[in-house]
Amino acid sequence: MEMTIGKLATAGHVGVETIRYYQRRGLLDTPRRAQGVRRYGEEDVRRLLFIRQAQTAGFTLEEIKELLDLDSGVDRERARTLARNRIDALDGRIAELEHARQALRRLVGECTTGKPGPCPILASFDL
Repeated sequence: MEMTIGKLATAGHVGVETIRYYQRRGLLDTPRRAQGVRRYGEEDVRRLLFIRQAQTAGFTLEEIKELLDLDSGVDRERARTLARNRIDALDGRIAELEHARQALRRLVGECTTGKPGPCPILASFDL
């Protein structure tokens, strides 16, 4: 099944400009024009969906390009290393978010005490 860039965008739940951006970054191929229109196929949809899923998992576009360039039968170790690195980065981000949540909970508790003076939540963001 062949489709236009608009239909590819719809199938991948992205905009046309996103597809063009991915093409400029080397993540998606730019097909040749046939009768003045570029035609995309199922492999393009599969690749686009892979990119979107990898982004959801937190991979950068550079990491996604590397994953796409890997030979699935040979480079399992490199793919595993990239995934472990992403897990480590996510764990670090989760720790930061948990720390921020604890700080906000403390501030909410201080704000509910009814002490006079400025709101501790607003004061904590004051420059």
